[in-house]
This record gives sequence, structure tokens and C-alpha cells, in this order.
Amino acid sequence: MILNIEENGLFLNFELEQGKPVWFLHMGAEPMSESPKKHKELYTMLEIQATGESRVEHFGLGPCGTFPGGRMNYVDHKDERNELGRVLEIHTKDEKSGLSSRMIYQFYDGISIVRCRHMVKNEGAEEIGLETVSSFVQTDLGDEQEDDLSLLIPHNAWQEEIQWKETPVNQLGYHTMSDLGMSSKRIQIRNIGSWSAGEYLPLACLRNSTKGTMEFWQIEHNGAWNWEIQERDRKLALEINGPDEINHHWWKSLKPGESFETIPVAVGCVKGGVNETFAELTRYRRAIRRINNDNKNLPVIFNDYMNCLWGDPTTEKELPIIDAAAAIGCEYFCIDAGWYTDENWWYKVGEWQPSDTRFPNGMKEVTDYIHSKGMIPGIWLEIEVMGTQCAMVDQVDKSWFFQRHGKAALDRDRYQLDFRNPEVRAYTRSVVDRLIKDYGIGYFKIDYNINAGIGTEYQADSPGEGLLGHNRAYLEWLDEIFAAYPEVVIENCSSGGMRMDYAMLSRYSIQSTSDQTDYLKYASIAANAPSALTPEQAAIWSYPLSDSTREQTIFNCVSSCLLRIHQSGHMGVLAQDKKDIVKEELGYYKTIRKDICRAVPFWPLGLAKDGDDWMSLGLEAPDKKYLAVWKIKGEKICRLPMEQWKGQELQAKVAFPAGDDKCRLNWKKEEGVLEVELAWDGMARILEIYN
Repeated sequence: MILNIEENGLFLNFELEQGKPVWFLHMGAEPMSESPKKHKELYTMLEIQATGESRVEHFGLGPCGTFPGGRMNYVDHKDERNELGRVLEIHTKDEKSGLSSRMIYQFYDGISIVRCRHMVKNEGAEEIGLETVSSFVQTDLGDEQEDDLSLLIPHNAWQEEIQWKETPVNQLGYHTMSDLGMSSKRIQIRNIGSWSAGEYLPLACLRNSTKGTMEFWQIEHNGAWNWEIQERDRKLALEINGPDEINHHWWKSLKPGESFETIPVAVGCVKGGVNETFAELTRYRRAIRRINNDNKNLPVIFNDYMNCLWGDPTTEKELPIIDAAAAIGCEYFCIDAGWYTDENWWYKVGEWQPSDTRFPNGMKEVTDYIHSKGMIPGIWLEIEVMGTQCAMVDQVDKSWFFQRHGKAALDRDRYQLDFRNPEVRAYTRSVVDRLIKDYGIGYFKIDYNINAGIGTEYQADSPGEGLLGHNRAYLEWLDEIFAAYPEVVIENCSSGGMRMDYAMLSRYSIQSTSDQTDYLKYASIAANAPSALTPEQAAIWSYPLSDSTREQTIFNCVSSCLLRIHQSGHMGVLAQDKKDIVKEELGYYKTIRKDICRAVPFWPLGLAKDGDDWMSLGLEAPDKKYLAVWKIKGEKICRLPMEQWKGQELQAKVAFPAGDDKCRLNWKKEEGVLEVELAWDGMARILEIYN
């Protein structure tokens, strides 16, 4: 039988027959045109490679044609609804090995995305060595002979976050030469280690220009992952999985009665392009996120690090900055790195006791002062590591740390704490409890400045299995913290945005996007931020320099104004006229933040690239459209295409700074183009557009 699924604009087709594998024939924004007539065996729903099993055909290193994956025959399926939407569960089993599988497709009402996860269980008599288990497989991703397919890949690096590159698939090494219609060539993007976004964000898109559609996928894991595209039946096939043996040193012995669940992935299809894709992802990300007041209220956070104290806090330095932060309208004040030791703080992290030298009358004097100014105090932690010079290193059992080859694993003079260890979870929880109880902390900036590598061998079948267990244990620890303190705000920071993933962001309400110190370079990161996460979770630094001009101060403010403001800069010494600009921005922000948390993003000029002359980010709210425009250099007039509102009578005005006479606007309704004129390089403005 053919199971036809049409849900929220998604079309999926499965062929189900007792005693045969399930064939996943089609997924897309349009119905299946025709069922494949040959090589149906390549349209698999899953791939599972077990140790000692062979593979079929000539696929090279690609995890295709696996066994027992190819023997997983259809048993039954459920097609039901839950509180989120429709849910499809397909049950298969391999009688030879006794391995059973349940592939779960969760749909979300009103959203063109399906969330996929794969559960396997050993129902046989012998243990099974798992080398790879797919989270999602689709063979009809696109016709590899077409020259109208292009991949959008989000490159990510320290201070270079969220930089998208679009490349035609036919320029990535595919040549239609094989007479078998399959190839050993792969397009592969992967992450190794504990920075889930160390080189790439865990998502990507495939554009089909002829059909006018976009397929996209988001991997929801805080560790190692892999996606790759390979030729099957003269079509592009997509496979997504978490850690596996060949890429991540992951191997698991699945004993009789034991189960394993893959990392979840979300896959969607839309008619349209970048704007439609990320509008859909924004709605989905909000649907899977922990319900919290921070993402409703969007309070303004001051952090004393960036272009301010640079990790050197003292009572004497903090008090005037606290005064200035309160005066401009900040609502949280976060004491950043350095509060826990007198010197060499990088190597001594781990005990999390405040320095008596930095705070002669105790740190409570500072946190009480923050409270007295009507703000909630916050503090920086790197809770997952312990420095080599921390006094606790020699006092705790070595099972607290990742281990490889009989030694504790090190990166940048820090040990990685293993959150599978109950003592580690109890100790780190006690730190959080103490800081909340003793100092009234309501905001934690949890940083993470190392990459723990392939994992830990301790009490694990493989280093990758140890890492996966740790990743999942850390998420459980976070869940416990939020259950105990639902109103506490915790920021996800990993040297900026090195763990920008929706395993973490389904829990954390706010995410550091970058450590970029150049406000001009930050513009492309800010403009692209809503492609990686919801606008209300995207923390952008605003850090006017002490010697900044008026336009430089405005530019700094504009970058954060449509997202989450992470205010910094040395406010204690900033000139009053520049403070007034920042105060104006924060006041304006508080009038629009109710729209930010329900708006979806759009990009009139497309996704930004470092080096662009002009950049723009829009947010479409129910009753109004907001537009951030940055001019780095170049021509004084920029044409912003907004064809979705072509022919409409729209009004446009400069909303920040108020009373501005240096930006001219002209809406051309017949063309659907907004002309923006900025006379000088290094200018930026916030615009409002309305009927």
C-alpha cells in the first residue's frame, strides 16, 4: 500500500508491505509526480550499520546500503494526533538480528516542518555493535542532473558566526557519468566534538530555483553530528545522523533488551526561498522551546565585559558602571569573567568563590547595589570545566573528567567535567544554588571556551558514546535547573556562538551570538542572526566606544535593536550625548519588544555577507514591519526589494534615532522597492513600515 501524507503543506509518501522494507518515496512542498519504477531499494527510510555486517553497492564511505538497515521489514504503523499535531510512527524489524526500529515523524499544526527521531531496540539474543544509525534519510531530495539546485551552508567560527554561502550543486563535484546512477562522491558537512557549531551551524538549505521551493534541515544536538548528500538512483539523497563510528569515534554495543535513540532533526519544505524558510523555522523554534517569561518580556541586559572591563571586575570599577546602566534603562546587570580569583583566572576556574581582593567588602555589596538600582544581578560561569590550577583538581576523583588513553583530557588548560557523573551534577548544581541564595543572582551567563574533542573512554563503549552520554546528561542537568528556578535567565555562551543549536536553545532563553569586537563587522552577524535562532533569543552586543562619534554610537545601537540587547561599553566614562543616544534606543526598544517576540524575519537584500556595502534585516509583526539598515560603504542610495508588498500603499519612517533628517526614504509601490538614502559610510537606521 502507498501511505500518502499531506500535512501543513508537506507531502510525504511511503510504500508499506509486510515482509519488505519501507520505501520512503517522496517528501516535498509539492505532491509526488510519479513513483520510482526501478531501484526502489535505494529509497530507504533508514540506515543502520552493525559491526560484522556487509553493505551493498559501490557507495564508498557514505552510510548507504547498510545492514541490518536493508533487512528492516515493515511490521505496522500508527497514524495519530497529539497536542502538537499529527504523529506517524513506523515499526520495522530485522528477524535475523532481532533488531527492531520505530521511526517517528512528529508534525506541528500550521508549520511545514516534521521532526524526526529513530528508536532501535535489540530484541534478539546476541549483542549488536552499532556503527551508525540514521535520524533521517530521503532519496528524492533533488534530481542531480538539474543545474538549478544550490546548497546554502551556514559557516560558523569564532567572531565569524552565521556566514551563509550558497553554491550550485553542480559546482560541488557531481558529474553525471556513472551508468549505475549512484556514486561514491559525497557532499558532507559534519561537526566533531563538544562545540556543536564550531565550524558550521547544524542546519542547511537546498534551493530548487526551477520549482521555486526550498528544503531545509535543522539538527537538534549539542555535540557531534553529520549530514551528507550522495547520489542514489540519479537523484540527490540526504542522510542526517548524530555521532557515528567513521566520523566521530562513536560505537555502541547494544545488548539484548537495550534501546538506543538517535538525535532529533527537523526537516521542512516551503514554496519560496530564504524569507519563507526562516519564517517557518522561527515559528517551529518557538513551538519546541521551553515556555518562559524572558522570551515574552525581552528585558535589557547590561554585561560589563565587551569594550568595558574585559574580565577585570572590582567593586570600585563596578559601582559607577552600575549607576550608568541603571540610568539608561537596563534591567539586568551581569558581572562577567574574573570575579572568582585575584589573578590568572583562566587557569583557576572551578571553585566559583568570589575574590576578596576584587571585592573587599564581599561581592554581596555589589549585587545588593545592583538590586538597589532596580536591576537583577547576573554572573558569569564556565560551569562545565575546571582549570588546571583550580585547588579542587587534586581533591576530586578523576572520574569527574573526560579521559582518553588513561589520562584526563585537556584543552586550553581546562578539564572537561563529565556530566554523566552524579557527583559532578550535584556539585555544579550546588554552585548555582549557592549563588542564587547568597547573592540573589537572577541571570547566569554560562560560557564554554573549550572543545572536548571526540569524547571520553571512561565507562563508555567508545569516546563518541561517552560524549553523547555527557551531552544528554548536561541537557538533563539544565532541565533540573529550570524546573527549580523557572524565572532565572540563563544565557548560552560558548566563546560567542559556538554552540548555537536547538538542543540547547529549546531550553536556554537567550544565546550569545558572537565575541566580535568590531562593531562594523558585527553587522553581518546581527543581520543573519534570525536565520540561526528566534529574534528574541539572539543576543547582540551594543558597545559604544568612549571616543565614538554620534553615527558610530547609532550604528552600534541599531545592530541589537531588533533582537536582544546585550548592552556594554564603558558607560561610566561615555560622554553624556552618547549616553542619551543609548538611552533613547533602550526606551524605543521597550516599546517594540512585544512585537519582536512574535515577528518573523525577512531580508530585502538577502542574507548578509561580510564585505557587503549595504545590509538589511526586517521583522514582520502583525501590524507593522521593522527594518534595520546598515550602510558600510558605497553608493548613498540603496534599493531594498520587497515584492511581497508590491502595489500596496505603505508609509515608511525613521524610528531610531527619532527626528532624524539624515536618512531619506521613498516607497515605490509599483516596483515593490523601498529606496533608502544614507549620505555617509558607517551609518545605520531603524525604520518602521506600515499601511
